[in-house]
Amino acid sequence: MQIPRLHPDTIEEIKLRADIVDVVSEYVVLRKRGKDFVGLCPFHDEKTPSFTVSQSKQMYFCFGCQAGGNAIKFLMDLGKHSFTEVVLDLARRYQVPVQTLEPEQKQELQRQLSLREQLYEVLASAAQFYQHALRQSQGQNAIQYLRANRQLKEETIQQFGLGYAPAGWETLYRYLVLDKHYPVQVVEKAGLIKPRKEGGSYYDVFRDRLMIPIRDVQGRVIGFGGRTLTNDDTCYNSGNPRNTVSQQPKYLNSPETELFSKGKTLFALDQAKTGISQLDQAVVVEGYFDAIALHAVGINNAVASLGTALSLEQVRQVLRYTDSKQLVLNFDADKAGTNAAERAIGEIADLAYKGEVQLKILNLPNGKDADEYLRERTPEDYQELLANAPLWLNWQIDQIIKDRDLKQATDFQQVTQQIVKLLKNIANSDTRNYYVSHCAEILSLGDSRLIPLRVENLLTQIAPAAATYSQPLPASKQWGSTRNSQSPPTSLRLPSEQARSLLELAEALLLQIYLHCPEQRQTIIEALGQRDLEFSLSHHRLLWRQILELTGEQLDLISSLQNQYLELSEEIGLISHLFHLNENSKKEILRTPQVIQAAIACIERVFREKRYRYFLELWQQTDPQAEPERWQSYYQAFYTEKLRLQELDRQRLFSITDLL
Repeated sequence: MQIPRLHPDTIEEIKLRADIVDVVSEYVVLRKRGKDFVGLCPFHDEKTPSFTVSQSKQMYFCFGCQAGGNAIKFLMDLGKHSFTEVVLDLARRYQVPVQTLEPEQKQELQRQLSLREQLYEVLASAAQFYQHALRQSQGQNAIQYLRANRQLKEETIQQFGLGYAPAGWETLYRYLVLDKHYPVQVVEKAGLIKPRKEGGSYYDVFRDRLMIPIRDVQGRVIGFGGRTLTNDDTCYNSGNPRNTVSQQPKYLNSPETELFSKGKTLFALDQAKTGISQLDQAVVVEGYFDAIALHAVGINNAVASLGTALSLEQVRQVLRYTDSKQLVLNFDADKAGTNAAERAIGEIADLAYKGEVQLKILNLPNGKDADEYLRERTPEDYQELLANAPLWLNWQIDQIIKDRDLKQATDFQQVTQQIVKLLKNIANSDTRNYYVSHCAEILSLGDSRLIPLRVENLLTQIAPAAATYSQPLPASKQWGSTRNSQSPPTSLRLPSEQARSLLELAEALLLQIYLHCPEQRQTIIEALGQRDLEFSLSHHRLLWRQILELTGEQLDLISSLQNQYLELSEEIGLISHLFHLNENSKKEILRTPQVIQAAIACIERVFREKRYRYFLELWQQTDPQAEPERWQSYYQAFYTEKLRLQELDRQRLFSITDLL
């Protein structure tokens, strides 16, 4: 049957009461900017906010993906719900009476509420039932457990809506189906009851368990976690209680339903989203009571992963509320917790390698979880550990070398292989270079003389084609006679003809831009000054000096220079082409920022290569045994120059073909 159309007055009333900032802010962290609000768009991945919400217009618009509309459209697109579902949900939330075009059809409309809405209602009633049962005589063991074992105060018990599922087989079934008259099929689809194998009746899924409501980000109950209260964790076999006993899990979650999916839900996110936004950091723990314990002591940016491996969807969900994308995994320090952390890293490694999430790992002392730790220590102690939590790469390196004897050849080889596998995936060159040096220090076992060798070995395995360039000397020559001066590796230097050609073109382009683009002159002067560079080729150096002498006189620079060069017949042939623009040079002029960067990089490279050779020669001529500090100083100097050469090559490669 077709659902009767909603009365226009109902829709308009909802639009008036449902403020778009309130609606959107439940899903997106909004920042005030002028009259409007901005945030990261929930409809596509982005790092820079392009999602704008106008309170005055009651509209949203994303400049990145072009999504836009009002509060109703936002909820329809975000949750893939129908117009009627969204309107009815907003009507209940803002207490707007529902009218249809035909008053007599109102009752029919209410009966045909979507399954999702019925599930929300059934689960909310179940949560109230469990909370009530906690306060009854049958719930005394549960309330005692919360107060004595978990040391929770009344306000925390109420904040998280904790309850108790009675031990009877049909207690909740009778309450919801027989007393409240909810359709039995809906109660079953909510994951609260199951059909018996025989007899056609139903039994309760949760029995004699401490009940923890699981809510969505809007605070609506979508499922439950139930903890057993029996010491032996056993109960009658479900559905057939006669004389059969089976092992039951300590924790039992609701099954997958229309509303609830363990892999897509984070416990306490509705409570934590404000704290995550304020602290610009999210903490993910393993268990319900770890998250509850943290919130109980005022650490309100914590969520729990419901006992499953942290999924990419869960990570993206929690990162909506932090600008810095800082995520701390506080899993148990035992083997299971370590495995959980490694599984979580594996799921989100691509984001971490790309720098899209600042991932840290926190293992608490003595293998404790957050709940246990806070019973013995203060919240300030936990926060200090949180502040000092290592980055995920450091943590993984520590895991690789844990319980390994690097003096043993087998352990050394296995550790090196695992480190290489880890470092290969680091996209950012600066980060990779840092961790190559860090791991080389670990593998050198305190002998600084071995560091360059370890660096070379790691780089050779990470990127064999670039290894000679990245590391100054082959291992066979590094540790030969330090008194014999050697030339830098051939791959570290450009062939002399190519280097001369590049330098010639780079300096010429820079001068040409200066002559023909007055608006770029200050940029070029500052770029050369900041890097303490000058032109290497004599005819360019002479022209630059004359340019600097004439620039301050506010003359026609090109005309004045041409007049001066009339007396220098030999030099004019080398630079006369700079005073004119052909079709190719005009195209280059249109790309001045890129060309300036590439040209400056080429010029600096010549300077840096000279410094590299100089410090390398000093290092080779220094005896590490007699002068270890000077030897180390020279090594650091030429290695720094080597890294800068790599960076300069990256800066100029994007337009190298044009320069040639």
